Amino acid sequence: MRAEPERFAAHMARLDDETSTVILDVALTIGAFVLGVVVVVWSTDRLLAGMVGLATLLRLAPFAVAGIFSGLEAENVAVGLVAAHGGVPDLALGTVFGGGIFIVCVALGLGALLFPLRVRLPAGVLAGFAAAPVLAGLAIVGDTTSRLAGIALLVAFALGLGYLVVASRTHRFLDTDEILEAAERPGRWWWPVLLTVVGIGAITVGAELVTFGAQRMIGRFSLPAALIGMVATPAAIELEEVVRQAIPAREGHPDVSAGNLVGTLLYFVLFNLGLIALVAPVHVSPLTRTLDWPFLVACTWLATLFLWRGGVSRAQGAILLALYAAYVAAHVFVR
Repeated sequence: MRAEPERFAAHMARLDDETSTVILDVALTIGAFVLGVVVVVWSTDRLLAGMVGLATLLRLAPFAVAGIFSGLEAENVAVGLVAAHGGVPDLALGTVFGGGIFIVCVALGLGALLFPLRVRLPAGVLAGFAAAPVLAGLAIVGDTTSRLAGIALLVAFALGLGYLVVASRTHRFLDTDEILEAAERPGRWWWPVLLTVVGIGAITVGAELVTFGAQRMIGRFSLPAALIGMVATPAAIELEEVVRQAIPAREGHPDVSAGNLVGTLLYFVLFNLGLIALVAPVHVSPLTRTLDWPFLVACTWLATLFLWRGGVSRAQGAILLALYAAYVAAHVFVR
């Protein structure tokens, strides 16, 4: 008779241990995510100050510095190449197309919803921004990404970044004299360099924490491979891009926000896809050609139209967010 109470007590003890483990796991997941967001917000402020100072030292517009340095997403490139080598094509191409759609629709859209973006970009930059996702289609024409197309995309990426630098030397992005005034202020040369390095390093750490927390939360749900590769993982990896878009606009540097947007898209659809196609060609699913690539082209062209008219308003940001909701729904219901 004593065995029953003992077994019941043991069972309850196991339940208590399992409950404690679940609670600890949830706390760790949410804690990592929140801490990552805090670190990213803090480091973005440091990076912004560093890039403005670095632009002064290099005699470049902050737009070009943001496009080159802030646009580089090391974690996105790493995930793409590792997934390609590991034989996970949906995840590899998700860093390109899913990531690009997230940047244009969510980072730009939500950023504009919070702090409307007002900036004037050169016509050539806007043309390159609109053309980049079209060029990405060269790599996915066949059943497998083409190495020759990969080389072409990498060349286009180098030309694109070069043009950003050239265009930024002669174009006036803002209606104020803020950048000229900053150039006249004396300061230590190493300070903006230090702020930029610290900002990039801290953002990387924060991004890892955000990714860790988000992926653990995502892992609790059963999702299709394409949905995970094209929607869930890019969103988890690039969540900090919303902060990179919103904070410079809030601080009066919309040109930095625009530089981050243009540079990031070039890195995603030209550099990242070019490397994947050249180093580790992957299988291209029909859904990528019929849904992900056309959607990226369409939302980028719409964002280009908004920027051509002088920026992105709150209403236009809401439109971009609605498009992303439609994209997620398409991946949920289309197989």
